[in-house]
Amino acid sequence: MAARPTPEAKTERLLNLVIALLYTRRPLTKDAIRQAVRPYTEAPNDEAFDRMFERDKDELRELGIPLRAEPIDILFEDEIGYRIDKREYELPDLHFDADELAVLGLASRAWQQASLAGPAAAAMRKLEALDISPDVESVVGLEPRIRTSEPAFDAVKDAVMTRRAITFTYRAAGRESAARHVQPWTVTNRRGHWYVAGFDTDRDAPRVFRLSRIEGPVRLVGKPGAYEVPDDHDTSALIERTERAPDWAPAVLRVRAGRGLSLVRRARTVGVIDETWQLIDIEYADPGVLADEVVSFGADVLVEKPDELRDRVMARLRGAYEAQTAETAP
Repeated sequence: MAARPTPEAKTERLLNLVIALLYTRRPLTKDAIRQAVRPYTEAPNDEAFDRMFERDKDELRELGIPLRAEPIDILFEDEIGYRIDKREYELPDLHFDADELAVLGLASRAWQQASLAGPAAAAMRKLEALDISPDVESVVGLEPRIRTSEPAFDAVKDAVMTRRAITFTYRAAGRESAARHVQPWTVTNRRGHWYVAGFDTDRDAPRVFRLSRIEGPVRLVGKPGAYEVPDDHDTSALIERTERAPDWAPAVLRVRAGRGLSLVRRARTVGVIDETWQLIDIEYADPGVLADEVVSFGADVLVEKPDELRDRVMARLRGAYEAQTAETAP
């Protein structure tokens, strides 16, 4: 019996479908879509693919995404293709008052760098392989923004998106620094740390590297599209094999119901206090990273323990308040 698809797999499939339909300048046939979106390629037969695709179309439309079915060529109306109407998809101009801008200013500390480089890049590579004319600007707004203080992040993310090799100096735990040459596949955040997974050309094997251990600049080497990314690579498994599991410091957080969903999803346990609040128990490796995330939710997430985490959150809130007060002082 086939494994039941997880919610995460369904979300990634829908995201890749949206990326594919935004990336093209002309409507895509069902055959092209089936080749571009990985779960569709794994459908056992045409009937299974049709059922999956029809369900996904309905779901996108229910979400308000303007999915259109129209002729590929106006002279041959019997061949239907699919696209997303970019004019209807784009958000209108947004306007914020002073209080809203203050909240957004605090939130922007936690949402500044692009993520999802792996899924987005994979969908785009498949469309390029099908010789689909790209419209890259249309997919820029899809990628959520996540804060990272890692200096290497931007260069690594760009390398993943363009399939360019990179070289950098790396200091592995308990070892001396050494030059590494890598064909990066994905950039991933796991338990508060950022990693790049890829093929280490010096060791002729897949490897994973923690960005915080990269010393100095990351240099892009060679031309874009210089290598292929294997469909079956497993970044999580690479990290598990490479990193020794630390002693996680538990944190207990009080989370307002319906808020702080990224924290709730990672929680080991979730308890209900009352109609307004939940109590969650969450693992973390870096108190600074978790403090930044807690601050981004404002009054919707409160730290019960440990004291170290609560102190870091309070320090960030005081700093934000003092900075805002200084800016408004006469």
